[in-house]
Amino acid sequence: MRICVVGAGAVGGLIAARLAKVNPETSVLARGATLAAIRSSGLRVDTADGETTAADVAASDDGSELGVQDVVVLAVKAQSVPGVLPSITPLLGPGSSVLSTLNGVPWWFFDGGFGGPCAGAHLDTVDPGGRISAAMDISRVIGGTVHLSAGSPEPGVIRHFAGNGLIIGEPAGGPPTRRVGRLASVLGEAGFDVTVSERVREDVWYKLWGNLTMNPVCALTGATAGKVLDDDLVREFCEKAMLEAREIGARIGCPIDQAPSDRNAVTRRLGDFTPSMLQDARAGRSLELDALAGAVHEIGAIAGVPTPCTDAVYGLTRLAVRSRGLG
Repeated sequence: MRICVVGAGAVGGLIAARLAKVNPETSVLARGATLAAIRSSGLRVDTADGETTAADVAASDDGSELGVQDVVVLAVKAQSVPGVLPSITPLLGPGSSVLSTLNGVPWWFFDGGFGGPCAGAHLDTVDPGGRISAAMDISRVIGGTVHLSAGSPEPGVIRHFAGNGLIIGEPAGGPPTRRVGRLASVLGEAGFDVTVSERVREDVWYKLWGNLTMNPVCALTGATAGKVLDDDLVREFCEKAMLEAREIGARIGCPIDQAPSDRNAVTRRLGDFTPSMLQDARAGRSLELDALAGAVHEIGAIAGVPTPCTDAVYGLTRLAVRSRGLG
């Protein structure tokens, strides 16, 4: 199967390195120092238990060099997608699929017959001007969400901390199609714990529910996850924002049965970790704020759900991003 991973950072690099071991036709679309490192030394993966593996993988910054793919794994941050569209276009043929692994609300979330008050809604926070939808129609999309923790301390090097889960499924829901089944099989052979979901939009929304406050609040304050949960006032504020998102989920067909305190208890068991958005803020990289908090703000307005706490998180972090020059 011809599979190209777009973006070889923490998550994309781990997916590409593992796939390359079992699927010889794996390639990577990368740029700059990351591309140079992969061409020179391949992709190196360091695990939490001290194991190191390396994988040779074809890499280019020009999609036309890699050719048409069966599957394109979109593994860049959401805010980076518009910038890579010109390089992705040559990878797409009539039968090509795109696996979306983005954090937050993806561009395709309300396309393809999704019901409720937001059916067919276009979200400017995640797809300004509709450029992404125009390049990658819903018919190509395989929905996905990632449940693992990894970092990239230097180009071409991946540090895998914990977790191994990938959830994939057809955006429209229902039993797995042939293309989803084939992709799940390859990802499973590569060592991932793959769940094929019949309601992948709900899985995407549930992951967003956990990231909505923790990521931006940590980026805004510079505090790690454990410190956020240890502060009673901050934790209670975050839980109010999560209640807003839970109410939106109920309106749009993505119900969540848990209480925010239940979800935070799960987060607590992960230890005092550094969320990805705080990692990016410390490194001076742009933040995926719009796909997380901005999208919830926009969807709340469409669905008629007030979101004062989410708006506060979004507005304050957006201002911090602008004042620090993070994009």
